[in-house]
Amino acid sequence: MRDPETDRQVRPATVETPTDPEPATEPGDGSRLGRSFANRPLGYPNALVWLRTGILRDWRGVLGAFLATWFYVPVALLLAVWGGVGLAVYGLIAGGSGFADAVPPVLRDAPLVGALLDAFLNRSGGVLGGFAGFAIGFLAGFLVVLVLPWRDAFDEPANLFTGLAGMVAAAALVGVLYTLYRVLWEPWLLTVSGARQLSRREAARLRPILYDCASALGLPNVPRLLIEDDPVLTNARAYARHVVVTSSLLDESDEDIAALLSHELVHWHTGDEVTGAFVRGVALPLVLVHAVPAWLMRTFPHPATNLVVFVFFWPVLLTMKYVVLPPHSRDVRAAEYRADAGAVLAGHARGMRDMLERRKSFESGRSGWDEAVCATHPASELRLDRLERLAPPADAADGAERPAGDVAPVTAEDLFGRPGAIASPRAVLVAGLLALACGLGGTLLGAAQWAFFRPATVVDGYFSGLADHDARAALESLAPNVRPSGGDLEMLAALVEAKDYQPPEDVDVTSIERDGDEAVATVDFTLAGRKTTAKLHLEREESATLGFFHGWAISESSPWLDLPAGQAGLTINGVPVPVGPEGRSIPVLPGAYKVGGQSNLLAETPPQVVLAVPGQGNVGDVRLTPTLTPTARSTADQEVRKYLDACAAQQMAAPENCPFRYYTGETVKKIAWKITEYPKVELTLTGPTTAQVSTPYEAQGTALATGTTQGFYGTSPFTEDDTFGVTGVLSVVDGRLTFQPGE
Repeated sequence: MRDPETDRQVRPATVETPTDPEPATEPGDGSRLGRSFANRPLGYPNALVWLRTGILRDWRGVLGAFLATWFYVPVALLLAVWGGVGLAVYGLIAGGSGFADAVPPVLRDAPLVGALLDAFLNRSGGVLGGFAGFAIGFLAGFLVVLVLPWRDAFDEPANLFTGLAGMVAAAALVGVLYTLYRVLWEPWLLTVSGARQLSRREAARLRPILYDCASALGLPNVPRLLIEDDPVLTNARAYARHVVVTSSLLDESDEDIAALLSHELVHWHTGDEVTGAFVRGVALPLVLVHAVPAWLMRTFPHPATNLVVFVFFWPVLLTMKYVVLPPHSRDVRAAEYRADAGAVLAGHARGMRDMLERRKSFESGRSGWDEAVCATHPASELRLDRLERLAPPADAADGAERPAGDVAPVTAEDLFGRPGAIASPRAVLVAGLLALACGLGGTLLGAAQWAFFRPATVVDGYFSGLADHDARAALESLAPNVRPSGGDLEMLAALVEAKDYQPPEDVDVTSIERDGDEAVATVDFTLAGRKTTAKLHLEREESATLGFFHGWAISESSPWLDLPAGQAGLTINGVPVPVGPEGRSIPVLPGAYKVGGQSNLLAETPPQVVLAVPGQGNVGDVRLTPTLTPTARSTADQEVRKYLDACAAQQMAAPENCPFRYYTGETVKKIAWKITEYPKVELTLTGPTTAQVSTPYEAQGTALATGTTQGFYGTSPFTEDDTFGVTGVLSVVDGRLTFQPGE
């Protein structure tokens, strides 16, 4: 038969004499394990079952300790009170001055009613505002501490489960480690606290009684018995592997000693100390902080000390008093009733009654809340009442009826039950299925994370989008704060989609160095026939896909390409790009871009290939230099000759807008021009559509002037050569080159 609470095995009422506590090992235990858990209660399959039974008993106490410690309740109380006081002061001031103005004019002008409302709000508005402010501030401050650690759960619901599971696992681990520490180090801890071995006289008095009590309870072994020197207080306490009594117990009768030892043997065998150690372990951070004010008040017992300690440690004290202790004390008081029943089972009800009748009050010096809720021992009268229902007094045993509401006599089965195995087949099956589901689910999630959400995946997707000439697909790999938008996005998409765009080739992610939520990827690739290595900075996305997967994004900003001002007809990869008077900068993705300028009959602009490399802030300036077309010079010669021929056709000494003329002081009657040698011209580009035309001094042309002049002595013929050069501007007008003489 199994007791669902104690889960212990029933022992027969009559057994052999309990074994001596030295050594206390059990078949199946290793020698080291036996020494480590020496003097533990036997009758359990092994030490693990014993520890499990004690750890899992008080779930209410464990829950209270977990909530108070791991949800930062003391910090929440501190912030709540500060927020409440701050808003209470604000509400007191604002309510006293502003509530009356909130009354509608219709009500304010009403006879009697308006005056009543005005008086009520003027005299009580501050109080109401103070109460409301304190309530709002207290609640807001408390919730901030409770909700703030879970802020990631709003964007990622899975964080709520994983965070809670992590907290439970951490609390359980700390609790188990602390429990093992208390159990394994118990001999040393008790020695430090003042417990010592029994003398021969003390052992001769106490150990026979201890063995008799254990035999009466059906226990196969007994704990190690230690003693503390206290001649005043008669007390005993059961630990995980020891029972410690005070020296004043030696002055009691054998019946009273037997009752007290039977009581402690039940505590020891049921593992109540293991239960308490696990609860303290779960709340270990809070317990350690609470130990400071407890030590101060115990060491310096004075009202002033209590006041100072409360001022500095009140959140911890209140949390322990109202959150941790009440649920745990309930199990502790139930354990006291159970231990009292053990004294009855051992046949020492009278001694237990005598011991309790000496303490017919709650624990002294405590408030009603402490006595009724947080007390570790029930009231003595209640314990006596329970004893009388289990075993009526001796004077009422003959012929007298048992008290009303009494219970059946206690048995070993009621106290200890059956320990069972470490886990039932059903529990093993459920645990196995859960482990399988967790393992399979974890494997699938891990495989999905590795396949689709690891840092290398986003790098591959980035360069794959570039290889496909898909700018939008590549930009999806960038973090939102570094993506181009608006007109820049449209221009970038057109440049990447153009046929002249050259994406990086032979991409190879050689390494990824991760540091928390940041990573650096080293990438080798070929760009425009050149081997290049670049580094890409990555960051882990805050939001999760499907609530589980955190992807990665490239946090590098796009490189910028600066375009010069005054470049009409500028193109990138064949896409026209307007440029203002002050130039323009556009974002680009990694790759090779062909930048070209304007071309016409006069000049052509050779394209410039610029390379954009990941991690490069600025691609560099684009400097486009126009050059004369191969036909520009011959066309210029033709246009200049046409111009000169037109000049030579004019029969005047100084043809208008022409570079040559005939100078004389006489009247020219008849003149004819003939170009005997055309000048050579040089072209200097002054812009994409204009060029300066000039003649070097050594390459000037000559024009022959012939004709007659009318002078004082009559008419006389003349022949004269004129050397000249040509200046002007050759420009593109209406799709053809036109020469315009002049500077």
